[in-house]
Order: sequence, then structure tokens, then C-alpha cells
Amino acid sequence: MKDVFDFVKLRTILWISLVLPAWSNPGVVVTLDSVAQRVRADNPQLAAASCAIDEALGHARQAGRLENPELEVEMEHNDRFSERRLELGLSQRFPVTHRLRLERDLGATEVQAAQREVAEATNALIGEARTAVVEVLALRGRQDLVRKQEELAQELADFTAEIAEKGEGSVLDAGQARLATARFSTEIRRLAAEEQRAVGTLKPLLGLAPGEALTVSGALPALQLPEGADPTGRPALEVARLAVLEAEQQAAIERTKRYGDVQAGFFVAGERVVDAPEAAEKEAMVGIRFSIPLPFWDRNEGNIEAAEARAERRRREVTALDQSIRLEAEAARNEMLEWAKLAGEVGDALLPQAAEQTELAEQAWREGQGDLLTVLRSREQRLELAAARLDALKNFHLARVRYRTALGDF
Repeated sequence: MKDVFDFVKLRTILWISLVLPAWSNPGVVVTLDSVAQRVRADNPQLAAASCAIDEALGHARQAGRLENPELEVEMEHNDRFSERRLELGLSQRFPVTHRLRLERDLGATEVQAAQREVAEATNALIGEARTAVVEVLALRGRQDLVRKQEELAQELADFTAEIAEKGEGSVLDAGQARLATARFSTEIRRLAAEEQRAVGTLKPLLGLAPGEALTVSGALPALQLPEGADPTGRPALEVARLAVLEAEQQAAIERTKRYGDVQAGFFVAGERVVDAPEAAEKEAMVGIRFSIPLPFWDRNEGNIEAAEARAERRRREVTALDQSIRLEAEAARNEMLEWAKLAGEVGDALLPQAAEQTELAEQAWREGQGDLLTVLRSREQRLELAAARLDALKNFHLARVRYRTALGDF
């Protein structure tokens, strides 16, 4: 009896040392509903990814600009006849096509693509965070379940120890009951370690600093199938569609490059000419010049073909991604249906039967009509069924997270 009391005392002290600090300093508190907001606000990967939008904005501001004008200076000097010439010119290149407008449109498309890529990264990280929260809540529910079984096992151990001291029961039964209690305690510690692992996975997703406390609040919600949704809102699919538009715009730009830019400018020249035996004369000239490239040898055919092939590849990637998203969502929804059926069958039929059988086995044992091993086996079966229902509930919500992530519901 003293060993049992010492064991209970040690377990109580350990429980207080673990739980009391969490109550006094909960740190960051998140739930399954609020974890998405926390990821959006504090995830460092998203903060880094958002810089891609600024990068795309910078490229867009630079796109579609004329080249800088060119200043030309030409000087000539003849020492023998004291002749010299100075010419100053200014020239500018102009595209003969609408290439600059196409480049500006391409820059705007790249900005939209960067924004949707950040949205897809947000969707993926929120999916990971929700998965970790479901794992934590499931492990916590499993601990509560085992803790209740431990309490029942402790009551059974106390009872068997009491009747063994009176000589009305078996000492072996008392030892078997204490061993069952210790097994439940070991299982609780194992589940607590797995919970800490899941919390450790969740902390970086929420942008927590080392040593910062995290409390996952709430419990797994009831089983509820989500309504059908349209997968076309998935950011990854929007990124793929924008990639098609970007490739088409790039192909259009390559087609405009079949014709080079026209260069136009003007010049001012002054010169001193000696025409012996006449005196030296000074002359000044003003003129304009044009430079028109002739597309004889290079019409940019290769780059045009490559750009058109890239656009076709992007179109096929959109089709493949759309099908993949729909299949992923369909598989997750079908999985949810199966887990919901299993959880309903275990909770509505099997668990009540197991509880009834356990009560009958305990009553028969207390009346001397059964053995303790039957009671322990009955309780173990009841625990396994309750754990199976909890696993079905966890797997349902994990499938639901995958379903929402596939559809971009973040």
C-alpha cells in the first residue's frame, strides 16, 4: 500500500511540475481556427517571400523604357595645313513595333504572378500549421483518454491491494493491477513527448523565438464534411495561368524583335579648311541622320519558336495542375467520408458495447465470479476502441486540412 501511495504522490508532483508552469505562462496561444492568422502575421518565410513582390514591382517599373540617348563627339585635326573639324551629335533609338508596351504588360503580369506565388506559399504553410495543430490536439485527447484509464486502473489497484492485505484477495492480482497502472503512466509520458515534438514542428511556422512558450488551445471539432468548392481559386492554379499569359507576352515580344530599332539623331559640325593659295575658311553644318537595320540574316526565328513552345508547355501544365488539384480534393473528401463512417460506428455501436462488457466483467470479478485478467483485457479493449475513434477523428481532420489546402481555402 505504501508503494502505491508513493507512486501516486510522485505522479502528482510530476504532473504539477509540468502543468503549473504552462498555466502561469501560456505564452502564445493558438487554436485550430486562429493558427492561420498567426502564420500570415509572423511566419518568417512569408516575410521573405513577400520581397519577391517588391522585386517584381522594381522590374515592372523598369520595363518598357526607351534606351538612353547617345551623345557623339568627333574631332579631326591636320597639323600640316592647320585644318580641323569638330562634330557633335545626339541620337536616340526607337522601336518600330509596340515592343515597349508589351514589355510593360509583361512586367505587370510578373507582379501579379509574384503576388499569387506568395499566396500559394501562405496556403502551403497554413496547411502545415493546421496539420501540426491537429496532431497536438489528437495527442492531447489521447493523453486524456489514457489518463482516465489510469485513474480507473489506480482505483482497481487500490482495491486489490486493500483486499489482499485483508487476505480476501490475491497478491498476484494486486501486483498485476499496479503493473497496469504503471503501463498507463508510461504511455502518458510517451504521448507527452510526441506532443512536444508536434509543438516543436509548429513553433517555426508561427515565427516563435527559441524559448518562447506556445499553448495550443481547444479540441478537435466535431465531424462535419465541408461543402463542395471550386478548385479554380487555388493560388497555384492562378500562378500557372499567369505563367501562360507571361509566356504568350514573351512570345509576342520576341516576334517584335524581328525588326531592330531605328536610330535617329541630329548633329552640329564646324570645320576650318585651308584651300591654298586662298585664305582659310570656316564652315558650319547642321544635319540629321537615320540608321535603319535591315532584317536580312537574323529575323529572330529561333527565339520566337522557343517562346511559342514555352507558351504551349505552360498551357499543358495548367491542364495537368487543374486535374491534379481536383483529384487531390476528391481523394481527401472520400477519405473524410470513410473516417467519418468509422468514427460513427465505433462511437455509436462498439464503444457502448465495450463499456457494457467492462462493467459486467468488473461486477463479476468483484463478486468472485471472474478473474482480474478478464477485467484488464476488457478495459484494454475499451481503450483500444476509444483510441481507434480518436484516430479516426484525427485522420478525418488531417484529410480536411489537405482538402482545404488543395482548394486554396486558407
